[in-house]
Parts: sequence; structure tokens; C-alpha cells
Amino acid sequence: MEKEKKKLAVIFPGIGYHADKPLLYYARMLARACGYETVEASYGGFDKGIKGNAEKMRKAFAEADRQAEALLQDIDFAAYDSLLFLSKSIGTAVASAYAHRHGYRPAHIYFTPVEASFAVMKGAGEGIVFHGTADPWADTEAVRRACRELDLPLYVTMDANHSLETGDALRDLQTMTEVMQRCASFIGHI
Repeated sequence: MEKEKKKLAVIFPGIGYHADKPLLYYARMLARACGYETVEASYGGFDKGIKGNAEKMRKAFAEADRQAEALLQDIDFAAYDSLLFLSKSIGTAVASAYAHRHGYRPAHIYFTPVEASFAVMKGAGEGIVFHGTADPWADTEAVRRACRELDLPLYVTMDANHSLETGDALRDLQTMTEVMQRCASFIGHI
């Protein structure tokens, strides 16, 4: 009888977008349905006014990275056959940096990465990216260019913000369904 593969999904939230918000909540549910154990690298205590301030963004990243390292230090990643990192916003940079630092090559689902995230995403493992064209944290053309350079499939939602929402509840629910269907397909093939 073949031994069942051990799988782990790690959630790297955004600064104000925790794991109980829709994108990460439903992605975590999909991962669990596919047999993944899940753990959250929750971090906090950030300065206000980060958007548009490069120094505060660097400090926020460093602090989130430090906290994630401490939160995940007792996990025996080598015991798992499959790793999946679910990340949002600044968490996309934290997830990629964590993977690089430890030599892991997880599959990644990147929800609305900030532009600075792409600098650390190269070589972090296969993945898919979701972005909204009205996201004030990342320019759509910069995201498109970075995804082409990194050979990462990009799924764009027109007029959607940093949470992939437009303000139209029914449209946002439809978007959430489409995003989660893409996530389920990605998780199913890894």
C-alpha cells in the first residue's frame, strides 16, 4: 500500500488582510479539501501610513519576515512531500523570501502582490498571481511585466482593488468564485 503524501499549506497574510478574509479563507479551505494541513504565519504591529512610503514598506516587510521566521521555526518542513504557500499583499514577499532563505520550492498562490514583492519572487517556486487593475499598491503594467519575466501566470480582474473587490457585491462574489476555481485547478495539479 502506498504511503499517503504529507502536504502543508502555509498562509502568509497581508498587513490588514488576515487569513479569515475571503481570498485566504477560501484558499485555505481548498487546500484542506486537497489534503493539506494548514498553518498561518500571522504577524502584526506595523506602522500606519505604509502605502507610498518606501522606508515604511521596507520596515514592514522586515518585521513581517522576522515574525514569520519565529512563528514557523518549529515546523519540520522536511517531513512534508508537498508545500503550498498562500500569500496576500506584502505576504507575497515574505513567502518568497522565506522559501529562498530555507531552500524550499513550494507552489505559490500570490494574491495581489505589492510591486516590491516581485524582486524576491524569482526562483521561489511555481505559482500563479492574481491582481486587480484598480489596485493602488501595484501598477497593472508593472505586474504584467514582472509576471512575464518570471513566467508566472497572471489573472487580472478589471476595476478590482487590492482585495480583488469592485464594490458591486454580486460581481465580487462572481470574481471570488472564478479566482477560487483557478486556485482549485492549480492546487489540483501540484
